Amino acid sequence: MDVSKQGENGNVYSTAGDGRITHAHADGERPGKGGLNVQNGERIQLENGEEFSGENARKGEKILNGNLVPDEEEISIRYASENISNSVDSSQDSNCSLNENGDKMATSEFSEIVLEKGEVNVEEERDNEPPMTGKQDEIQINPPENDVSGEDIAVISKTNGDVVQIIRPHSQLPKPEAPRGIMNSSPLEDENSHQVQRSRSLPEKASVDMPSIGKFIREKSNSFSAAIAKRLSSLKERENEDSKPYSNVTEFNLSGLKVTVKFKNNGNDDIDNGKKFVLKGRISFFTRSNCRDCSAVRSFFRERGLRFVEINIDVYPMREKELIERTGSSSVPQIFFNEKLFGGLVALNSLRNCGMFEQRLKEMLERKCPDDAPAPPVYGFDDPEEEHTDQMVGIIRVLRQRLPIQDRLMKMKIVKNCFAGSEMVEVIIQHLDCGRKKAIEVGKQLARKHFIHHVFGENEFEDGNHFYRFLEHEPFIPKCFNFRGSINDSEPKSAAMVSQRLAKIMSAILESYASEDRRHLDYLGISNSEEFRRYVNLAQDLHRVNILALSADEKMTLFLNLHNAMVIHAVIRIGHPGGVVDRKVFYSDFQYLVGGHPYSLTTIKNGILRSNRRPPYSLVKPFGAGDKRLELAFPKVNPLIHFGLCNGTRSSPTVRFYTSQGVEAELRRATREFFQSDGMEVDLAKRTVYLSGVIKWFSADFGQEKEILKWVLNYLDATKSGLLTHLLGDGGPINIVYKNYDWAVNS
Repeated sequence: MDVSKQGENGNVYSTAGDGRITHAHADGERPGKGGLNVQNGERIQLENGEEFSGENARKGEKILNGNLVPDEEEISIRYASENISNSVDSSQDSNCSLNENGDKMATSEFSEIVLEKGEVNVEEERDNEPPMTGKQDEIQINPPENDVSGEDIAVISKTNGDVVQIIRPHSQLPKPEAPRGIMNSSPLEDENSHQVQRSRSLPEKASVDMPSIGKFIREKSNSFSAAIAKRLSSLKERENEDSKPYSNVTEFNLSGLKVTVKFKNNGNDDIDNGKKFVLKGRISFFTRSNCRDCSAVRSFFRERGLRFVEINIDVYPMREKELIERTGSSSVPQIFFNEKLFGGLVALNSLRNCGMFEQRLKEMLERKCPDDAPAPPVYGFDDPEEEHTDQMVGIIRVLRQRLPIQDRLMKMKIVKNCFAGSEMVEVIIQHLDCGRKKAIEVGKQLARKHFIHHVFGENEFEDGNHFYRFLEHEPFIPKCFNFRGSINDSEPKSAAMVSQRLAKIMSAILESYASEDRRHLDYLGISNSEEFRRYVNLAQDLHRVNILALSADEKMTLFLNLHNAMVIHAVIRIGHPGGVVDRKVFYSDFQYLVGGHPYSLTTIKNGILRSNRRPPYSLVKPFGAGDKRLELAFPKVNPLIHFGLCNGTRSSPTVRFYTSQGVEAELRRATREFFQSDGMEVDLAKRTVYLSGVIKWFSADFGQEKEILKWVLNYLDATKSGLLTHLLGDGGPINIVYKNYDWAVNS
């Protein structure tokens, strides 16, 4: 049952059983007795039979003494909906309601409350009223919010069999505005209002359709990608409008992200009067290693950002014949624009000085490169070379098949993979059908060509119970990184020729993958280059070369270049050492097979170049007594070698490769560059000389400290030489401080 209450100002409120206010009148006014019939919330029918829509319902009302008076006796609005708002609990009993104290009260199935002096009239539900359906659960009409006559029409809703009658406050009273998202916009609201429809709670049985996290991320990603694409598309337009000089780097900011876009130059783009044109052709030029003119041409193209194809005939010797056919000579550099010969450095400088280079370049390269232009070098293919098979290869192959290879006990030691000299002699006699003396002579020839070695290096070859092993069975072979599965059985090449070719290939690598000052190397680029692949193949020719046939300068050149090349190879293969323990592996365990013997970075530097002297912080010499490699050690130490050897660190001298014709002069130049850069500093105020740690570690090669300073004077520039001469001449004490060594890799 609904209950009527009286407010503080004498107003009467009609409350439902749960205490909610359902009907209110300001200042004790009463509602009219007329009625309106509403069907499905669409039309309102008056008792006289006239119909009009709910939107224009107030046209049939009159204003009398400021109050809204309907034309008819009674207004009756019926709703077929079951819920008028979300606050009504449909699960409550239709025959029970709660009073103000929360007690249950019995009510009729359908009631109408008229607030007049507390009088309540109950009207039974008509029998012929159609039953409610699920579709009628929604509110059928939305009564107009504003009443121009002063009052709102009462709205009656049927909830659980009860009729709830609501009368809105007087229209001229202050009315609060609903915040955004609370109410649905009605037809009478202002068109400019933007109210968001409030979400409604769903029944418990209804399935909740919420967007998944994946869908949310995709939507955000699409919006973010669209923002980036839109930003990128506007970059070129902004560049044209920008009055700043042209730049190939553009920066822009997005929310929470800084994006730097660098337009990649396709290598054939140039600038002509502020306009960019695309070169479709190809620039090719023939070069040689250690050529100054070739270096100048290379630098010119790099500064212009032009892509070019370099054909180094020292790396690709078979291309020299093509160079002669195209130009009529073997001189370099020779530049080609597509298939047309442009000329050398002189022609390039002439066009550059007259300002016609860009125009000529555009004219010659505006079309695609034809097939008859010089072809770029192809990776993975070696030039065909005439290789002569060693005369002893046939014999050695028979020995490898017939000799019993066993582990034997000799001098209280187990010697692995060896055979006896007498066994080898018997096999040779059977194979060559010769006498024993001839077979012994053949065995000595095999030993001199490094096919076999005595297990302890005691003799060349003798008949009897002496044990030998093949070169590929030596215990040091697994540490040799120029050994690739088998020994090179070809006729050994000249050591001087192998050394010269090694220097040319490594110089070509530096020209392409080193910085201008040669202090930093691109090891990744080197490892993927065709030049390095050819170097690795060339290193196999060192297996059985005869180093004893080299002169002193040729031997010096070979081991200097071999040391620097092995450092690059070691950094690529095993990585640069990070600590003291790793340095031992790097400098001692990374080896090459050269002339039938293993050589590490330590044995080359301290054993060969430093006359078999002990390395720093070591008590053992590289070569022991009876070592065959002692024959190659230099009788006297040249201190300049310390500034010609690079160990792959930032504090070491720059990497370079030498020629046998001018190795001494090239070493002096390398020493001068080392001391003139950061190898030595003089502080006149503190009377202190700062030297590299290399001089401290190998002080035995330089002499006493004062002798070191006098020796350094020969390789200083005028400024440092003057300061040091002043310190040495005044007779005062001089402090020598050695700098900290930077062991970081020079990449």
